[in-house]
Amino acid sequence: MNIISQLYLARGIFYGGKQMNVFTLKDFSVDEINQILDEAEEFKAGKKVDFKGQKVVANLFFEPSTRTHYSFDKAAFNLGCRTQNFEAANSSVQKGESLYDTVKFFESIGCDAVVIRHPKENYYNDLVGRISIPVVSGGDGTGNHPSQSLLDLMTIREEFGHFEGLKIVIVGDIVHSRVAHSNYEIMKRLGMEVYTSGPKQFEEPGYNYVDFDKILPEVDIVMLLRVQHERHHELMRLTTEQYHDMFGLNQKRVDKMKKGAIIMHPAPFNRNVEIADDIVECSKSRIFKQMTNGVYVRMALLNRVLSND
Repeated sequence: MNIISQLYLARGIFYGGKQMNVFTLKDFSVDEINQILDEAEEFKAGKKVDFKGQKVVANLFFEPSTRTHYSFDKAAFNLGCRTQNFEAANSSVQKGESLYDTVKFFESIGCDAVVIRHPKENYYNDLVGRISIPVVSGGDGTGNHPSQSLLDLMTIREEFGHFEGLKIVIVGDIVHSRVAHSNYEIMKRLGMEVYTSGPKQFEEPGYNYVDFDKILPEVDIVMLLRVQHERHHELMRLTTEQYHDMFGLNQKRVDKMKKGAIIMHPAPFNRNVEIADDIVECSKSRIFKQMTNGVYVRMALLNRVLSND
């Protein structure tokens, strides 16, 4: 066994030749990414997998979530799994219970996998080597959001048929966005030209920062991000009106996009802040298609980790 394989085993990454845990897309090769997308498309086309209620997936969300939480829940249901949905506000976390002890409980009662959203970046490092069931990350603080990136990639591949050479600008709060961090890394690895834009105080050092209005006519994809007031209210120096004027996607800016270019957003979105109300469901928007694809991507991830035994 080579050094890389030993390191992956230490993180619980490989098991039976497949990924056991899903922490970050950096742990996946390009071939593995495409395999997951292929299976997601197969599920969308009607492929059936039925665990017949013999598998239980626990959804442990320590931060508010609608799309990630309930699309993982629907994905498990579609695979014939039972689910347990954990609410931190009504749990022993309020009594001081640690993340490890919480996850160990769900392992102890027979759950076959856990999906975790947690405010701590790299929270999974506290679990590696201590938990024997698969852990699928639903987002770690401002770190990474692997399933969101995969559904974004699925939506892009459906639209264009490839990744190589496509240009994308990700606009908004880059430094606090786990979506931006995941997408920047994997999209560059897949051969896309990735640009970022937004308020200077939210710029990620080392990223390819550009002027939004200058790059807009050149890109194939405009991906907008929500301003995360819950993480940095004190850093926002612009009013919502000022932000919309400087970085919001309105009809005037849509008219400057090239033919065939599309609009994406991980959601939730703030209408009339980063995106005008009438643009959310315009002909270039793929926002709700992203949400649809999220179920199929998460089916592929759950099937991957649950089929390891």
